[in-house]
Amino acid sequence: MTTSPLEPADLRTRVDKALAAFLAGQQDRLLAIDPALAEVAATVTEFVLGGGKRLRPAFAYWGFRGAGGADSDGVVAAVAALELVQASALIHDDLMDRSDTRRGVPSVHRRFEKLHAGAGWRGSAGGFGDCAAVLLGDLALVWSDELLHGCGLPLTDLARARPVFDTMRTEVTVGQYLDVLTQATGDTSLERAGKVARFKSAKYTVERPLLLGAALAGAGPEVSAAYSAFGLPLGEAFQLRDDVLGVFGDPAQTGKPAGDDLREGKRTYLVASAFGALDEAGRSELETALGDPRLDDAGVERLRAAIRDSGALAATEARIEELMAGSLDALAAAPIDGEAREVLHRLAEAATRRSV
Repeated sequence: MTTSPLEPADLRTRVDKALAAFLAGQQDRLLAIDPALAEVAATVTEFVLGGGKRLRPAFAYWGFRGAGGADSDGVVAAVAALELVQASALIHDDLMDRSDTRRGVPSVHRRFEKLHAGAGWRGSAGGFGDCAAVLLGDLALVWSDELLHGCGLPLTDLARARPVFDTMRTEVTVGQYLDVLTQATGDTSLERAGKVARFKSAKYTVERPLLLGAALAGAGPEVSAAYSAFGLPLGEAFQLRDDVLGVFGDPAQTGKPAGDDLREGKRTYLVASAFGALDEAGRSELETALGDPRLDDAGVERLRAAIRDSGALAATEARIEELMAGSLDALAAAPIDGEAREVLHRLAEAATRRSV
């Protein structure tokens, strides 16, 4: 039996193919400028094609199909541009968090730090790696724009989608700033944690991709409103699952060291819930250890136990279920194509039941 070109597994293959073709062209452009850019081209290509769930293109594609859009290679290329936005965000995020790995391999700033050190170049190897990560993240963001607008769809369709794409990129950037600000100020309120989750991740993971697909298809306000009602709570549930995995996830599956979010001092919904539930001594212990890059495995386990025993883990899991229920109710009532509704339901389950 052949696989339908509309099935999610095949969509991922098509997205990867569109990305690979685009990045091959970009590599040729960079090498024509200077052979020294080979490492830049290879790093971005490997980062983009080396993993990822492709959830954002999937939500955008099925948002498009649900709104009556017809399948084409052009729309697949358009939604693939979201993976370059994601690459930019992750490269910069790893740099800001001083993360050593991503998906089980060295993060971009560490890769270029090693390149500098291995070549015996002048100056700081760490500083060189940091600069490279900033520039490669910026390059991925620039290329996201280029891929979207070179996808081959009619200019009228792209003009409708442009405001959504621009709003999404602004939201994820300022959401990241709010995350950094929250760590610096030590704000432990659930309100702040919720806002960071919405703008850093929730909106650009689900809601904005859905709205991008709707705009490309020329959907009316009823469909867009339904997508927001479905997508925003689902995106928040996705981020809360990410928060849980950042503390309790298995490094063999997540590709990052155990407890990295604790060492980075992330003030997530999970952590904010713990601060609200712990007694004064427990809050003091959590406050002291949170954000300590020297926190060893035993220290991580003590904080895990404190968070679990406070009821914060159970509260976060309950919040995920609550958000999921509201999201799926909105999806059931959405005025969209039945096949798209079924696939979006499966995507919602995959986004929140995951272990990576």
